[in-house]
Amino acid sequence: MAAHEELPAGAGQEAIDELGSIRQSIDNIDAALIHLLAERFKFTQQVGRLKATHGLPPADPERELLQIQRLRGLAEEARLDPAFAEKFLNFIIAEVIHHHEKIAGTESANGSAPRAAGARTDVARPVVGTSPDSSATTSPATS
Repeated sequence: MAAHEELPAGAGQEAIDELGSIRQSIDNIDAALIHLLAERFKFTQQVGRLKATHGLPPADPERELLQIQRLRGLAEEARLDPAFAEKFLNFIIAEVIHHHEKIAGTESANGSAPRAAGARTDVARPVVGTSPDSSATTSPATS
C-alpha cells in the first residue's frame, strides 16, 4: 500500500494484501506498455527515415483511417471503450508524426531528400475517424 494512503478503520490485512497484489499486476502491465511503445517507436523511426529519404510526407491520412477503424474493432472485441482506444491511438500517432517531421527536417538540413511537395506541418488537420463522439482535436497519420 502506498505510504501516503491512509488505511480505513475496517480494512483487514487480507484486503490490503490483495490490493497490493492487484497494484503490482497493474505496475507490471504499465512496464510492458512502455516497452511495447518503445519497440513501436523503433519501427516508426525507421518509417520516418524511409519517408524522409524518398520525399514522402510525414502523414498518411488513408492509412490512419484504416488503423483507427481496425483498432476500434479490436477495442470492441476486447471490451475496451473504442472512443478511448481512438484517443489513445491519436495521441501516439501525433508523436509519430512529430518524429517524422523532425526526421524530415533533419534529412532536409543534411542535404538528403526534401519533404514531399505540399507536406505541411503548420496546419492542424481535422479528425479522421469513424466515431462522431471522438473528442480528439488532431488527426495525425500512422506510419
